[in-house]
Amino acid sequence: MTATREEIEGFMKVALGEAAKAEAIGEVPIGAVVVYNGQVIGRGHNMREHTQDGTHHAEMMAIREACMVRHSWRLEDCDLYVTLEPCPMCAGAMINSRVRICYWGAPDPKAGAAGTLVNLLTDSRFNHQVGSVGGIFQAESSAMLTRFFRGIRAKQKAAKVDTDAHPAV
Repeated sequence: MTATREEIEGFMKVALGEAAKAEAIGEVPIGAVVVYNGQVIGRGHNMREHTQDGTHHAEMMAIREACMVRHSWRLEDCDLYVTLEPCPMCAGAMINSRVRICYWGAPDPKAGAAGTLVNLLTDSRFNHQVGSVGGIFQAESSAMLTRFFRGIRAKQKAAKVDTDAHPAV
């Protein structure tokens, strides 16, 4: 069953809400949800800084929760919505858990594994391919990331100015 445009946009808004949760706690604002039969069964947002675990990407958190809800590692009839194009690790997790389609927001020129840098999701050499639809609420997803990283750079610049003005003795 293919999602309608309204459903796709609605679930991407839920993913954007998850990204806002990440931003509120100082994490890179990326959010993801897994949907089964029109219901969100897995949610996640970046938690790498809080857990100091490099695998705690939004997609990984959402996939783990969905697998617990389904009592299965197979998510064949599930779709994943994420605000940033998945990285190779997350794309691999989608392939391995048999996600049906990944809808994503902003492209990731440094780590995008759904077509921007590489395309793992639809690579026919794997035993499963994940459908991939990018650019869903791209402007909103990109703006959230841009705002977050501008804030980080401003804090770093302010800290450098403070250090330059008051050198340690």
